[in-house]
Amino acid sequence: MKFCFFVLKSITTHELKVNTIKRIYPQQIYNNFLKIQFFLLNNFVYEVHSNMSLRDKIDNDYKNALKSKDKNKISTYRLILSGVKDLDINNRSGPNKKETDDEDIKKLLKKMIKQRSESIEIYKKNNRSDLLEIEQGELDVLSEYLPKQLSEADTKKICEEIIKSSGASSIKDMGKVMGELKKNHADTIDFSKAGQIIKNLLNSQ
Repeated sequence: MKFCFFVLKSITTHELKVNTIKRIYPQQIYNNFLKIQFFLLNNFVYEVHSNMSLRDKIDNDYKNALKSKDKNKISTYRLILSGVKDLDINNRSGPNKKETDDEDIKKLLKKMIKQRSESIEIYKKNNRSDLLEIEQGELDVLSEYLPKQLSEADTKKICEEIIKSSGASSIKDMGKVMGELKKNHADTIDFSKAGQIIKNLLNSQ
């Protein structure tokens, strides 16, 4: 980070040096100099963004949506931020007071994604393309903050591997299998679907 701040400081003085560089160096060297500065600045921005909390990323993206006047994103971010505020109230007023962290926000996002996925299926069946488009737009925004979810086929494969490695042999072992899934794939598996897959696999043994 110290190096990145040094680079950023150097870039702020770039305009003062440009004419001097042009006079001293050939055009190709000057162009390479600009490319290097651009590359370093991009790395700096990436590092800062990657170190942001999930709340800060969402808040920052909300501000960008306001600037670009993207109505769909603006309304979706407002729903997310409203949900985060509710989390703040619950976490501060409950018996075990705590600050809302990234894991709390991820759970909120997963819940919102599940709601929209269910609504999309209903709208598909009823040929409501207008409402489906709105829900899909919200789903796309929400999904940006979570790792890509595994497909049903990949989920089934992982469930089969865990059942085999854990020695699960009946529906009574379902809790054990789910526990292993949550331990290793908490962010990438839809557990509502995984539960049914595990149930079917254990019942077929």
